[in-house]
Amino acid sequence: MALLSSPRPLPTHFSASSLLVRRRPITACQVCTPKQPLHHSTLLNVSEASAEDELWAAACLRVRSFSNLKPTTFGLQDHQRFLAEREFEAIKERVSGKRKGFGRVSCINATVPLSHLLSLSVSADDLCASCKFTTNGQDRVVVGTLDLNQCVSLPDEIAGSRPKEIGADFARAYLSNVCVAKELHRTGLGHALVAKSKLVAHDWGISDLYVHVAVDNEPAKQLYTKSGFVYECDEPAWQARFLDRPRRLLLWFGIPGVQL
Repeated sequence: MALLSSPRPLPTHFSASSLLVRRRPITACQVCTPKQPLHHSTLLNVSEASAEDELWAAACLRVRSFSNLKPTTFGLQDHQRFLAEREFEAIKERVSGKRKGFGRVSCINATVPLSHLLSLSVSADDLCASCKFTTNGQDRVVVGTLDLNQCVSLPDEIAGSRPKEIGADFARAYLSNVCVAKELHRTGLGHALVAKSKLVAHDWGISDLYVHVAVDNEPAKQLYTKSGFVYECDEPAWQARFLDRPRRLLLWFGIPGVQL
């Protein structure tokens, strides 16, 4: 489940959606469903990122998750670095508010100490090497990441129809670039990332949260369904063929407690 929402050519995005009951205060325990101990670990930190070395680590994880390059590809490391540099610059542009058509954008990362990751019974040498950063004197690793985008629509994606009451550019947001390191699938990290995004969206005054997901991406659809997202519509077949990708579903989540 490396790709938790539908991939786009790097640099780009991913998304999420819906709860039918809308006027309750939102809490972390309300919006996530942990499965494994890592999700409960006090060593896990899920937060908005601003430091450039952490944004770089997030870009590297996205390349690891989204690129389909074969291990035998000529010049693999150089090409991966090129993709990471391109995504890194795109993240910085979006987070700084310089990307046209976007309001606020937040890069939300799940991180754990490098020492803790090395102690786990998983083969994660490449993850530790490529997605490591240092904060407050401690080496940590980005193990999950997503973007929360306040905007009317995402490029080359179908747009949500809510809210209807006020300007959509203020109260509508999309999740994008959602991924978890393949070594740590089924540990609750996806739920933790989505949960944090809902809290941030609530603080921004977002009432309607969306995500796009490929119709054949069952793990991602299960994640979003368990997180309260519901189906709103799907991408026309002609558009998917034109963009040469699997057809997408658009899912919606109503942020509880936001008064419009």
